[in-house]
Amino acid sequence: MQTLDFTDFQKIELRIGTIIRTEAFPEARKPAYKLWVDLGELGIKKSSAQLTVRYQVHELVGKQVLCVCNLAPRQIGPFLSEILVTGFSDENGGIVLASVEAPVPNGARLH
Repeated sequence: MQTLDFTDFQKIELRIGTIIRTEAFPEARKPAYKLWVDLGELGIKKSSAQLTVRYQVHELVGKQVLCVCNLAPRQIGPFLSEILVTGFSDENGGIVLASVEAPVPNGARLH
C-alpha cells in the first residue's frame, strides 16, 4: 500500500449526497445504473455505478452515499459520469454502498 501525505488526502473531495434519480444503463459494458446525486451546494451530479448485484434500481432513490467529487469526468458509453459513488466489494463481488449511519446535509465533506 502506498502512503500519502495528509495534504494529498485533503485534495480529495469526499462528500455525501442523496440519490434522487436512477435508471437502468443497458448500454454499459458491465451491468450498471445511471445515478443522479444531490450534492447540496455542488448541485446534482451524474454517476455510472455497478450496483446491480445487491440493489434494484428503484430502491436506490433516497440513499445517502459517499462520493469522490473532484475526479475528472469519465465518458461511459453515451453517459458522462461526473462523480465516483463509493462502495466496498462483498464476499460475492457485489458492491455495498459507502454511506453514513445518520442523515447529514447533502454536500457535507468527509473529515
